[in-house]
Amino acid sequence: MTLGVKTVAIKDALADAIHQLDAAGIGAARISAESLMMFTLNCDRAHLLSHPERELTSAQQSAFTEAINQRAIGTPLQYITGHQEFWGLDFLVNPSVLIPRPETEHLVEAALNLLRSHAKEPSIIDVGTGSGCIILAIAHSLAAKTANAEFHATDISEQALKVARENAQRLKPDAINFRCADLLEAETQPFDFIVSNPPYVGLNEQDKVQREVREHEPKVAVFAGDEGLSIYRRLIPQAHALLRPDGWLLMEIGYSMEEKVRALLALHSWSETRTIPDLQGIPRVLLARK
Repeated sequence: MTLGVKTVAIKDALADAIHQLDAAGIGAARISAESLMMFTLNCDRAHLLSHPERELTSAQQSAFTEAINQRAIGTPLQYITGHQEFWGLDFLVNPSVLIPRPETEHLVEAALNLLRSHAKEPSIIDVGTGSGCIILAIAHSLAAKTANAEFHATDISEQALKVARENAQRLKPDAINFRCADLLEAETQPFDFIVSNPPYVGLNEQDKVQREVREHEPKVAVFAGDEGLSIYRRLIPQAHALLRPDGWLLMEIGYSMEEKVRALLALHSWSETRTIPDLQGIPRVLLARK
């Protein structure tokens, strides 16, 4: 032990961190503190509980303090640790991409249900891919069944695509064709499936959005015009033009948006539309077959 350096036990560091986060108005302060301690020590929660008297090294103290300070100003846990679990897979994330949400797994599940019954080797594109979580979850799940499927993904952000490519290299090397584009504007080939979790929060609802989202996640991936419909207005006609006959468009939608997005779908000819709710019964995914 270096003279003059006061060491701190895990339990005391956690107690101080929880107090700091509570004072900063951070919800679930204990979960945040314990998660960041596990991240700092590269250990699991069982280790924290069974070794409360373990003393942190000065480097660990410094790293933990910095992490807690970041959390106290509202930085999401996932941006501090650089990771988020989605569909049972570990994804790298940073402030260039939206943090994958559990509700988006309904979109993946809906796509897989349709893809698994598809007679031919399908071509699928993920529009606004962000971290790549949707297309990579689909590709990972279909690996054994559709070895010759074509997987594509676009995003308007080069920084987001860098994260997506890193995730692909870790989870599904060389499986996805990534390209920088504004929605489907640069596409000329037809697709069997088009999936997207577009930004759908209206600028007139910024005050209703969680502070962490409003202040730290990329605005281009969250907000979409005054009413949250601007991306749907562009994506739906683009998708209709590019889908093959019997092809499917699958989109995540926000709370209370079903009727408005259905009205946009109704401007084009679809043979079938469906809505899939989330676990709370809220309409979460809209499907339209050409």
